[in-house]
Amino acid sequence: MQQPNLLFIMSDDHASHAMSCYGSRINQTPNLDRIANEGMRFDNCFCTNSICTPSRASILTGTYNHINGVTTLSTPMDNCLATFPKLLQDAGYQTAVYGKWHLGEGERHKPTGFDDWAVIPGQGYYHNPTFIFPGEDGGIKRTVPGYATDVITDMCLDFLDNRDPDKPFCLLYHHKAPHRPWYSDEKHAGLFLDEDIPEPDTLYDTYENRAKAASVAAMRVGVHMSREDVKCEMPDDMEEMALRKWAYQRYIKEYLRVVQSMDDNIGRVLDYLKEAGLEENTIVVYTSDQGFFLGDHGWYDKRFMYEESLRMPFILRYPREVQAGSINQDIVLNVDFAPLFLDLAGVPIPADMQGRSFRSLLQGSTPPDWREAMYYRYWMNEAHHNVAAHYGIRTLKYKLIYYYYDGCGQPGTDQPFHCAGKREIASLTGMEPEWELFDLEKDPQEMHNVVHDPAYAGVFCELRDALHHLQAEVGDARYCKDVG
Repeated sequence: MQQPNLLFIMSDDHASHAMSCYGSRINQTPNLDRIANEGMRFDNCFCTNSICTPSRASILTGTYNHINGVTTLSTPMDNCLATFPKLLQDAGYQTAVYGKWHLGEGERHKPTGFDDWAVIPGQGYYHNPTFIFPGEDGGIKRTVPGYATDVITDMCLDFLDNRDPDKPFCLLYHHKAPHRPWYSDEKHAGLFLDEDIPEPDTLYDTYENRAKAASVAAMRVGVHMSREDVKCEMPDDMEEMALRKWAYQRYIKEYLRVVQSMDDNIGRVLDYLKEAGLEENTIVVYTSDQGFFLGDHGWYDKRFMYEESLRMPFILRYPREVQAGSINQDIVLNVDFAPLFLDLAGVPIPADMQGRSFRSLLQGSTPPDWREAMYYRYWMNEAHHNVAAHYGIRTLKYKLIYYYYDGCGQPGTDQPFHCAGKREIASLTGMEPEWELFDLEKDPQEMHNVVHDPAYAGVFCELRDALHHLQAEVGDARYCKDVG
């Protein structure tokens, strides 16, 4: 049988609850819905570290961050590591990546395993973005006129037009959008001007009955935002909850405008596949490198193990093996993507990949030994948005989080955070470790920490032991701070 093509579409900070195929209340994404409606939607896909660079490294390598060494934004990925594009290239695939890379710059961190590439340095710009193209000393930088979302799509379509039709392809189509600060294109600049976007139920969260980590985080809507986030001067005289309400409408509309441009462009590529007769033999995947708080808990950004940040959208279309309109509820992780793609291509999966192919899930069959829990770790203590370092375990019913307030010597941690907001930022130095336990069936919005409730004492002990077991299983023991 002919090896399938792979179109891997990844955005940055696109929460699943801003996709209509996931039941979004705030926008419509008709082209992403095409992928879900003609394939499978995964409702419990999670990242193992909710921050851009580490998640991208795990996706490429199929390993956890303590193994691949990409624990923070300040630890670029060594491009000597084995990745699924390299293995597919070795197996005869034409490979390319266009768009956001965010795994470092220079000779040692440029994309490898690709026949062609053009990547945005760092976060890049929405308008007239700079790209790094193949060349000496890590590549050549050049500004490309246009809107980043359009430009990246044009590059992908050019690759598809000029590929060798006798070879399978692996195309990584990586959007910058919808990472902040948000700047829409002219076509979408007028969207939502005359309407109010529905507020999340937890926009006015006061962080009561939670670990201190929640209340000291510097990512509250309005309070910790800048003029660039809301595209006007921030009011000086609003009390916090009124400011949240005011700023939410301004930032969420900007966010949704860049999402809409992305959805339109993805439609262009889906149309190309259809017109070229490539649909049947092409695996189309859409995901984001992590979730994002869309005013949930009064926050923007990500990093926490809370659901809106932890959950990744993941939809996959492959007519050969996937029933249209199917939905899966099993736990899958970003470290599972690489093994899945290799499995579908008929390429051996390296023994040192820690993820597991979920091909059988695509076919509607859950193996009896499929995971019932997942392990998460966020390393960037304090430095960005004053979020505490933490790790935890999530099952289908419960979540246990341990905030240990220590950067463990990792680059880019334990640095005081400064933001444009006028309110004081609490230091995390010297804070005592804390636990949070959530009953996800009774409290899906994670508003009530029940770790001190005697009724959950047995659950806590069971989950703590399971957490230690998972840490040992994935080999993350050297920097663990658990005193429980």
